[in-house]
Amino acid sequence: MTILGIETSCDETAAAVVRRPAGGGRGEILSNAVFSQIEAHAPFGGVVPEIAARAHVEHLDGLIARALRDAGTDFAGLDGIAATAGPGLIGGVIVGLMTAKGIAAARGLPFIAVNHLEGHALTARLTDDLPFPYLLLLVSGGHSQLLVVEGVGRYRRLGTTIDDAVGEAFDKVAKLMGLGYPGGPAVERIAREGDGARFALPRPMLGREGCDFSFSGLKTAVRQLAEAHAPLSEEDKADIAAAFQIAVADVLSDRCENAMAAANDIIPPGHRRLVVAGGVAANMVLRERLMVSAHAFGYEFVVPPLKLCTDNGAMIAWAGAERMALGLTDPIDTGPRARWPLDPDAAPARGAGVKA
Repeated sequence: MTILGIETSCDETAAAVVRRPAGGGRGEILSNAVFSQIEAHAPFGGVVPEIAARAHVEHLDGLIARALRDAGTDFAGLDGIAATAGPGLIGGVIVGLMTAKGIAAARGLPFIAVNHLEGHALTARLTDDLPFPYLLLLVSGGHSQLLVVEGVGRYRRLGTTIDDAVGEAFDKVAKLMGLGYPGGPAVERIAREGDGARFALPRPMLGREGCDFSFSGLKTAVRQLAEAHAPLSEEDKADIAAAFQIAVADVLSDRCENAMAAANDIIPPGHRRLVVAGGVAANMVLRERLMVSAHAFGYEFVVPPLKLCTDNGAMIAWAGAERMALGLTDPIDTGPRARWPLDPDAAPARGAGVKA
């Protein structure tokens, strides 16, 4: 099964071709073309939705042509078209969704509307052929969630952020210290030179029951610290970044340990794996800390390659292939969704609102 995947939910325009073996198993990425919009958004310190949507319009057709060429195929060699239908910036989602619909209609191919979060959630099956169920920590610019992945389209949420997502906190901390955009890599880079023990920062939710996250107070504490030491020297910035990163690692580790304890009643021995996915999973300090926690609880630690942590078309193509293998395709009039929870039956999280 060979699927073209299109991703336009935020500030990466991406197209990829992925092949799924007939009997299941690890997938094969035939091509993975990504155009990053960092240069366009950097002057603003964050993503500007209108600029992002226009960039998708300008670059998507060329990326699709490149993805097909790199894969050594054309539209006739495809079995289906998958595209992110949400959640995300609605203008960008519309660009990719309408393009995929046009190709599917013109070529008579099945169309699969993919939940962007499911793309992240299933990437470990593309790269590592993981069986269901497994525990997932999904950490990105817009989401921080812990879920049991029970199957394609079947998710049980154990915890979510009650305010900011961890990726959002990284971006805001980078912006207030003038480190540039995107914030995650900027903070990680400067933190390597810093003394994380110099400043004391809070660990929101640490030691509490449950698996929910909170990062708003940590972000505020960093702002207050930066203001108290203004103007910041390069040493100050490095030390604050290091302290912030360690605080985030402490929080994520604590929340994951609670989730692993809770998931033991759901995930049988032999299936106990902690998968970390999403853009923040590219942070090496967080990876190493979470791996230690996973092993301490008897969980195998799985994280995708760096290039598959950030948004990409391969994860969308794979999610489409997984759904299509189960006979799950979508009508051509499927609409875009700005919000789309993986577990629609989860109780509303206190304070989470639209981010749940």
